[in-house]
This record gives sequence, C-alpha cells and structure tokens, in this order.
Amino acid sequence: MAGPLAGVRVIDMTSVAMGPYATQILADMGAEVVKVEAPEGDVFRTSAPAAHAGMGPAYLNLNRNKYSVTLDAKAPADRESLLALIDGADVFVSNVRPAALARLGLDAASLCARNPRLIYCSAVGFGQDGPYAARPAFDDIIQAMSGLADLQGRNSGAPAYVNTILADKVAGLTLAYAIPMALYERERSGQGQAIEVPMFETLVSFTLVEHMSGHSFIPPLGPMGYSRVLSPQRRPYRTRDGYLALLPYTDAQWRRFFALAERPDLAADARYVDAAARARHFDELYQDLADIVALRGTREWLALLAEADIPHSPVNTPEALFDDPHLKATGFFQQVEHPTEGPLMAAGIPVRFSRTPGEIARPAPRQDADRDMLPVGR
Repeated sequence: MAGPLAGVRVIDMTSVAMGPYATQILADMGAEVVKVEAPEGDVFRTSAPAAHAGMGPAYLNLNRNKYSVTLDAKAPADRESLLALIDGADVFVSNVRPAALARLGLDAASLCARNPRLIYCSAVGFGQDGPYAARPAFDDIIQAMSGLADLQGRNSGAPAYVNTILADKVAGLTLAYAIPMALYERERSGQGQAIEVPMFETLVSFTLVEHMSGHSFIPPLGPMGYSRVLSPQRRPYRTRDGYLALLPYTDAQWRRFFALAERPDLAADARYVDAAARARHFDELYQDLADIVALRGTREWLALLAEADIPHSPVNTPEALFDDPHLKATGFFQQVEHPTEGPLMAAGIPVRFSRTPGEIARPAPRQDADRDMLPVGR
C-alpha cells in the first residue's frame, strides 16, 4: 500500500471497537497493521448476521487492510513471538487493561526499553492516575458517565443512549490522530513515547464543547447545556407527507426562509431579528418553523429550499444511503471480494490525499490467516 502511513508497522492488540476503529484508519492510510488475537478471537467476530462463524459484520467493518495472527500472551513461547513482532514495530496498540499487560511484561516501560523508538498506545476506559483506573468500560457505561445519556434523554424524560457506539468511535478517532502526532514528534527527537487515550475523559471533552455553556466562566454565568441543541422543538419536522431536516442558521438564511413561508411578520419579530435574539427564543422559533413546514409536502420544500440555498435535507434511512446520488458520484461505497465471505459492501475512506491516497486493499482476515508473519519456528 502507498498511503501517507506506508512504511509504518503497527502491532494491534485490540478488540471490539475503539482500538480496531483506530487501527483500521491507520491501515486504510497505508500502515502495515498486524492484528494479534487471543485464541478465542476478537469478540466482534461473533456479531450477527454472519455467513460463516467468526466473520460477523462488525468485525468485517473494523478490520479491513489488516493481517491476523493468533497468540496466547500468557504462554511463554507465544509471548516471545509477540515481543519479536513488537521489537520490529513502530507502534504497539492495546486495549488490554494495563495491570494485566504489566504482569505479562508488556507494559510501556518494558517494551520501550526494548524498542526505544516505539510508540506505545494504551486504549483504556479511564485515565490511569484516577480512582476509576481499574474499572471495566464499555460504550453504554461511558455514555452514561460522561453526561451524554442524560443530555440525550432530556426531552423524553429519561436518559437515553445515542443509537451508535459513539464513545468507542470518538475515542478511536482520538487514538487515530494521537498516533501520527507521536510519529511526527519521533521524526524530530528520534524517541518513542507512551500514549494513553481514556474513553471517559475523551467523551467528556467531546460532549462539553458546547454543553459547558455558562459553566465555562468562574463563577458560572448560567446553567450547563447549549439551549439550541437541547430545545425539545429541535427535530426533523413533519411535512404534509413526510419529514424534513431544516436549519436556517444565519440572519440571511432566516430572512430567506421567512420570505419563502410568506411570513413577513416573523421576519420582523424582535425575537428572531438576529442571532443573539434567536438564541434566547429557540423553543418558540423552532415551533414556528415546525408549523410552517407542516403546510407543504416534502418534495415541494426540497425544491424551494434548494433554490433559496437554505440548509436542508431529506431524512434518510441507513438503507437509503446506498442510493444517495452524492455518495454514488464520489464512489463512497465499494464492493470488495473476500476469499471466504464472497462479495462484501464496504463504506469507503472519507479522507482524501492528493498524492498518497488510502485504499481498501484487502478485506478483514480470518483469524490467524497470516501466521507466516511470525518469526521462524512459530
């Protein structure tokens, strides 16, 4: 592969979603990623539905462009093989709990002493200098602890999880950008270092960007929570025959929308004349928006809003994305041929490089498919 990370070797001792999502991004961009699985395999291999055991869709969607070897790190011979792989690597990534890694001699101090240029990455639930350090962590737990579930459920009366593994993927993205930063610094210093990416702190940081709100100040100038996002009226709006996503945002866009709606009274309303006024009246504004949208059909609105250059969208189902004209034109979805699973549909690589693009060069491997990568005799 010839992506921007070509020549970087990653030993990937992660499973489920956070770590594999990060290492797949690296693999898509040309890194040689060797996935080291325990004998029982990555638990996401058991996701359903599957054509064959051990090749579930969640696993397939998180492990393309990688190689797979199976090693039992508790067995001395296999541990030596793993150490030999790490000795020749640029990056080691693991979501095994740090205490367990230390017992196996796979802690950062031990591995960086063997390979001083190693970037050692710990994908953990919680920062290791806090009281939660040893706790297990999964996406639902982190959504709840971070305040996200509370925010998500404020308009329904009960906390709710976001319907995607958001904590895993946000932490995975964070891990994916942290590793190239460390590689860049190593080019200047010649030295590796340890990186810790905790899910809890990462999702708190992610969630509070806008929701810190009045508590950004000392003393607080108001409550936490971004009022526009938390408005119970912020939702896809019902048209005469369906639903529509609509968000006039700038003063000019709101003026154009009120003109389309033939509501000069609202254009002149003191509550809506500028961004500062609207920020104090989001509930009323969005209720007026909902009342207006209900008067016309979806197709009529889509045409009018496109002509007026006002941000809008149909409300797609996930299935509808396969027929989205933009995704078709950009070739986003790609069909790949798997040697055992047959033809597969893959979501493409969203980031584009003009000279060194990433690519989907190989589908996710069956477990231990690349055992020949191990040192001779293993």
